Amino acid sequence: MEIAVVKYNAGNVRSVLNALRRLDVEPILTDDAAALRSADGVIFPGQGEALGAMTYLRAHGLDEVIRSLRQPVLGICIGQQLLCRHSEEGDTDCLGIFDVDVKRFIPRLHSDKIPSMGWNRLNDLSSPLYNGLAEGIHVYFVHSYYVPVCTWTTATANYIHPYSASLQRDNFHATQYHPEKSGSAGELILRNFLDMVHNGTNTPVI
Repeated sequence: MEIAVVKYNAGNVRSVLNALRRLDVEPILTDDAAALRSADGVIFPGQGEALGAMTYLRAHGLDEVIRSLRQPVLGICIGQQLLCRHSEEGDTDCLGIFDVDVKRFIPRLHSDKIPSMGWNRLNDLSSPLYNGLAEGIHVYFVHSYYVPVCTWTTATANYIHPYSASLQRDNFHATQYHPEKSGSAGELILRNFLDMVHNGTNTPVI
């Protein structure tokens, strides 16, 4: 099973590579179109800024490559946001897999800190990524922007207001949180994604 991790202008990719290695998968980090298209599964992770990331993706033709993928794809953090239509960060047009706009958190109380950083609960779980996990599991977030609850929401979290903690449309899955930093729950989420890749479906074997 070959897992390709998209190489682009984003941070925090190494932690994803290390998490996959702990699951006995040796991923390839690549920006090569043929390698991404031929991989059994693709992970699109990272931390960073939307406009700079999309500028890099377009300059290297990776925007069209990612849109063309038909195998299971998992976007993480800014990877989820870039799979959406538009981001308020830098007034950026994104990839448009999910026809929803990314919004900036607006504090309502003095205690509302931006970015939202730390552990938060997941609710309303409705994705095969969560097989074996219960409502209310805690995962790790670091973000100043969020995806509103929408047609493609597969889990919600609440900070200031409810938002999409994860999304799915066809073969594209995405999480706002970092499964690679989310302990045993995050490890199971990644393992469920790998099961989907191994089985060639969007539903892992339970």
